[in-house]
Amino acid sequence: MAFWDDFSGNASADAETQFDRLKNRLFGRLDARKPYRIIYYRGFGSPTAVWLTGRVLRQRDLSTPSDRDTFLQNLLATYQRFGSREVSGVTVRIEAFGQTHMAVTDKDGFFEVTINPPNDLPPGRAWFPVRYSLDGIEQPATELSESNQPDAAQPDVAPPGAAQPVVKEGYLMISPPYSRFGVISDIDDTVLFTDATNLLQTAKLTFLGNAYTRLPFEGIAAFYRALQSGPVTTLFNPIYFVSSSPWNLYDLLVDFFRIQGIPKGPILLRELELSAKLLSSQGHHTHKLSMIRKVLDVNPQLPFVLIGDSGQQDPEIYTQVVRENPGRILAIYIRDVTPDQRDESIRELIRTTEASKVPMLLVADTVAAAEHAASLGLIDPDTIPEIRADRRADKES
Repeated sequence: MAFWDDFSGNASADAETQFDRLKNRLFGRLDARKPYRIIYYRGFGSPTAVWLTGRVLRQRDLSTPSDRDTFLQNLLATYQRFGSREVSGVTVRIEAFGQTHMAVTDKDGFFEVTINPPNDLPPGRAWFPVRYSLDGIEQPATELSESNQPDAAQPDVAPPGAAQPVVKEGYLMISPPYSRFGVISDIDDTVLFTDATNLLQTAKLTFLGNAYTRLPFEGIAAFYRALQSGPVTTLFNPIYFVSSSPWNLYDLLVDFFRIQGIPKGPILLRELELSAKLLSSQGHHTHKLSMIRKVLDVNPQLPFVLIGDSGQQDPEIYTQVVRENPGRILAIYIRDVTPDQRDESIRELIRTTEASKVPMLLVADTVAAAEHAASLGLIDPDTIPEIRADRRADKES
């Protein structure tokens, strides 16, 4: 998001440290009363390696969003997302595929681990359960946090007041052997209308809206469902969402995708820091490129389709990805959300990728991208009418 790139662009890592110290002094005692909460981010990988990550916070429950929520309720939810307390130095127990792994949270509460799945994975399955728990930490059952993430299994309920482990159950995704390609998609102004080139509008949408009030681009849900199914509807092509938005907005995006019928996939965001480097456009470029490389590395068997917008650096980033990965990128679709002055620089990038036999299209709407994808055999042509109908329905909503 441009908002996060522009906000306090002259801030430094030292300022962030001072801010954390001040926050701890002012709110340390209040934060200590908040329940522990494990936030898991959908893991992903291949039959040989899976990357899992998450975060441990002290945070009160976030209310389930509603289309009747007022802007004050939405503002309170935003405050809760950004007002949480990170928990460092705690051990997280991670159980998957009959294996147990341990990870320790860093200074910002994040943890990550890479695991190796067994050799006998069911060939027709893409999603697998994973269980996270805090080692040696319990809290009263009345304070247990329940995530509103729709794909999170809920633990058994203990009697009120009884001590209970801090547990979160979720899922990880492994590309099945019959996947033909993967999709890497930007979120802001590609899937979700953000108006990222307008700072005030972006802030208003982010702070005062919720998963029901945020709007998708017309036809995007049907198009992504078609890509996931591929030209044969029995396929499962994995979709990965990469954005420079902060991890604090993860639950909002999960809910938004569910409400809009957008296929489920890993959502890769970034840490929000008061650092000039990370908040700059260069930080946006570095983060997104790093996440794309990670997705490509864990799926060496798959080619990919890249989808983004012209608002920031997606065309430049995707051109670099083409350079680094010859033969692995099938097509690039760039939604045109900027003035005509930007078009010439994008046309130059289009010529660059065409020299590598990778089509990059600057498209006005989702249907144009879908029609081209059908011509390449990436989606079933019979899905085009549904994508057109989905576009009309989104316009009317």
